[in-house]
Amino acid sequence: MGAMSIWHWLILLVVVALVFGTSKLKNVGKDLGGAIKGFKEGMKEASDEVSSIDKQMTNSVAEKK
Repeated sequence: MGAMSIWHWLILLVVVALVFGTSKLKNVGKDLGGAIKGFKEGMKEASDEVSSIDKQMTNSVAEKK
C-alpha cells in the first residue's frame, strides 16, 4: 500500500489522456516548457545583473583606497 506501482501510473496516464485528450496534454506540455525556459532566462539575467553590480561595488571600493 506504499508507493504507486508502474501499473497505477499507466492506468492514471490512460485516464488523464482520455479525459483531456492528447492535444490538450501536448499544449500543456508546451506551455509548461515555455514557462520553465522563461524562468531560467529570468534567473540568468538576474544573476548577471547581480554580478555586474558586485563588480561595480568592488571597483568603487578599490578606487576609494
